Amino acid sequence: MLKGKHIILGITGSIAAYKAAYLIRGLVKRGAEVQVVITPAGKEFITPLTLATLSCHPVISEFFSNRDGTWNSHVDLGLWADAMLIAPATASTIAKMANGVADNMLVTTYLSCKAPVFVAPAMDLDMFAHPATRANLARLRSFGNRIIEPAEGELASHLVGKGRMEEPDRIIEALENYFAVREELKGKKILITAGPTYEKIDPVRFVGNYSSGKMGFALAEVCAERGAEVTLVAGPVALEVSNPRIKRVDVESAGEMYRAASDAFPDCDAAILSAAVADYRPESVAERKIKREKEREMTLRLIPNADIAASLGAVKREGQIMVGFALETDDETLHAMDKLRRKNLDFIVMNSLREKGAGFRCDTNKVTIIDKTGEETSYPLKSKREVASDIIDKLVTFSRWER
Repeated sequence: MLKGKHIILGITGSIAAYKAAYLIRGLVKRGAEVQVVITPAGKEFITPLTLATLSCHPVISEFFSNRDGTWNSHVDLGLWADAMLIAPATASTIAKMANGVADNMLVTTYLSCKAPVFVAPAMDLDMFAHPATRANLARLRSFGNRIIEPAEGELASHLVGKGRMEEPDRIIEALENYFAVREELKGKKILITAGPTYEKIDPVRFVGNYSSGKMGFALAEVCAERGAEVTLVAGPVALEVSNPRIKRVDVESAGEMYRAASDAFPDCDAAILSAAVADYRPESVAERKIKREKEREMTLRLIPNADIAASLGAVKREGQIMVGFALETDDETLHAMDKLRRKNLDFIVMNSLREKGAGFRCDTNKVTIIDKTGEETSYPLKSKREVASDIIDKLVTFSRWER
């Protein structure tokens, strides 16, 4: 799975840096090309000569390699890589990555990297358990980074606990597993809706909701990483996509989203409808800003918007898969099952506003997936990127998609 892959290996100042030699050897043995980027502190624990010999590439540590104007381009490195692995990752480097402190070549390369990033922490047990480190790791997860959890065992302090960098073979296995599933959606076309819709009242006001679009954008990135061609119909959100397999269509209103989704759906193999679409819109839209008159009430008459999920479900052809979302405040399972049946969905992703860390304005989510048979699969609280992976894992299990 790693043959021909370009891997950036970032090494930081930890006693576990000696394991980097085994990592390089294992990656190269499996056919990967490895470029080492090491922090100045990392060079205190393992020599660049050892790393260069094993990787067959000069080790990069500084921005400028000579005094003749030549420099190491973190941008070119970020474009070259199929994956970036930071192992060992110290608490200091994790904090810099989480907060964009680009004061060395490793963190600058990380910020420029377009490929998936794997982080293997290594530190003493109290440092790993500290709330600051836990918060920084949670933030990295929310960015889409993959954290390879450290193992428990004897540490450099001779204390025993969690913080020991995972063994090289297990880290390489995590990379292999990633590339093994990366192309499982190759050749598939997937429609995803994301974010809120805004329904105008006048030129400066609208009816809307709190959706950030993070769940839908995470789904789009995961699908694209696994080989799918994605059409992402996005409501007004402050998010960006980076994968070239994602075609983004920006809309504002439910009507615009309905038309864009309807146009894309016939050519798609699946639709994942994660947008929080407004059920109603104002019956009339004022051409000018409505002025507030003293002690005068305003009545806003609302009319229904088209039901995108129900409309697509009604024309769904054999072999197409539809996935819906249900964000509920009460009787969650009952409402989700009803929506599943009415809209001809294959499965539905249910979450509740009563769950802390789930729903709108969060980087995390806690969901239950319910399929047509009534089978329920519940997941713990995870980053939205991890939830997206769980949803796509469910999507690819459908028998009619088996190769």
